[in-house]
Formats: sequence, structure tokens, C-alpha cells
Amino acid sequence: MYTILNKQEHAHDDSIWSCAWARSEKDGTENIITGSVDDNVKVWKWFDDKLELRHTLEGHQLGVVSVDISPQGTLAASSSLDGHIRLWDIDAGKQIKTMDAGPVDAWTISFSPDSRFLATGSHTGKINLFGIESGKKESELDARGKFTLSIAYSPDGKFIACGAIDGIINIFDVTTGKSCNTLDGHAMPIRGLCFSPDSKLLITASDDGHIKIYDVQHGNLAGTLSGHGSWVLNVAFSPDNMHFVSCSSDKTVKIWDSSTRQCVHTFYDHLDQVWQAKYNGTGTKIVSVSEDRAIHVYDCPV
Repeated sequence: MYTILNKQEHAHDDSIWSCAWARSEKDGTENIITGSVDDNVKVWKWFDDKLELRHTLEGHQLGVVSVDISPQGTLAASSSLDGHIRLWDIDAGKQIKTMDAGPVDAWTISFSPDSRFLATGSHTGKINLFGIESGKKESELDARGKFTLSIAYSPDGKFIACGAIDGIINIFDVTTGKSCNTLDGHAMPIRGLCFSPDSKLLITASDDGHIKIYDVQHGNLAGTLSGHGSWVLNVAFSPDNMHFVSCSSDKTVKIWDSSTRQCVHTFYDHLDQVWQAKYNGTGTKIVSVSEDRAIHVYDCPV
């Protein structure tokens, strides 16, 4: 049975736009990272079905718009409209380094599966790849100059997908740096996208209110899902490939069956648009963050 386990009201002083959830390989701690328009990144420990604030990470200006956690669960990254990306040691709650993303904002960030790189997208449409060790830009991918709102690595590390404000999706081959597929299934901005755990499918979320599913190898549209009443802001797969979650400006969080592509549950608990939702590493929990400044954690049957 799908239930809400925890509500952290007023978790930030302003809208929460981004979250991530990962278990630390170092000590097994489950951490949730949240980023807010209040300029702060917060580290929460999830234990015994409760959220405990571990660290408040300060330093950004003009709002934190994206956060991610390394696959090993030990590093966090955050990006802001101030044009800087910051790397944090989650356990210590300390900043490790700052990366200058240039004169434009680093709108969205994603760790590579091997934790060697951090991919970022911005107003310029370029996908910049920063080295985690060097802290410098090491290469870039050309997304045809469109404002990149969303970005994701495939779990096998072979592809990077990005969604643009004009509804265009580009899938890049990481080895060659070349675009291997350009998809135009949406006519409006793509605010979120992600690969399936087996890297075979790409799902996208758009302001047109639809979710689309693509075959990565061939670039074919495999399905279009409707059900949200407004912009779909983000999508994320469960680790077992059986379900995925979507969230929307209609204030809801929806769970979808990957095989039937039917909505199996809708959460109506948030009071404002839900910017992001993510599964934990076992697929048994979902965290969501919203314009209402709250963090919700849901229990999901497996």
C-alpha cells in the first residue's frame, strides 16, 4: 500500500526545487539532499522513517536550482543561478571545491556513473563536462544553442540526454561526444528526463502535460502518457525498472507501472507544484520537494 511516511514542513525558507537520495558506501547512511531558492543546500539523514537535519550548506547566491549525489553516496553537487557549481563532502558537511560555470547559470547537473565527471546544462545550450578531480571544464557537447533545462547520464555511462526549452531532446554518445539522436516529441519545455536502469528507455517530462517514452537505441517514440493536469516537472525510474514516478505543477506525485504504462497511484499531499521526486536505492521510498517548502517521503510496495 502506498502511504506517506513523513512530512517535513517548512524544510527551507523558500521553494525547494531539487532533491537527491543515496546511501553512503562509506557507512551505509541514507542521505537526502535538498536545494532551495533560499540559497541553501540541506543534508538530511533518513533513519527509522524520520528525517533528521545533518547539515545546512551555505555559499550559493540567487537560488539553488539543481542538486545531485555521486553514485557512491559520499559527494553532493549543487548548482545555482550565480553560475557556480559547488562540491560538498556529505559526511563532513564541508565544501570541497567550487567550479565556475561561466557567465551563464548552470541550470542542471548530473554525476556520471563512475563519478569522474559532472555534466551541466545552461542557457547557452552547451553541455559542459567538469572533471570531479580537476574541478575544471574538460569538454563540452553542442545541443544547438537552446536553453538546456534537464540532463541525465544513462546508468551504463554510454549516453547523456538533455532536454531543451523548445521541446527538443538530444542524446549524445559519451565516447565520441557526438549527438546520436535528436528527438522532437514535445512542443514545449522539457523540465525533466531520465534513463531506465537498463539504459534502454528514456522518459521525458514536459510543460505540455505529457510524459513520453523513447527507445534509446533507435530514437523511436515508444509511448505517450497523460494524466497530469498541468506541467510535468520531473520523472525518475525505480531501481528495479518496474515503476517510475512523476511530479507536476498540479501538486501531485504519480506512480506508473513501467510495463503497462498505467498510473497505479497518485499522492495529493503537497500544497503547491512539486518540482522533483526521487526513489531511494532500493525503490521502497520516494522523496518529493515542492514550492510549498515541504519535503514528503512516501512508502512504496515492492
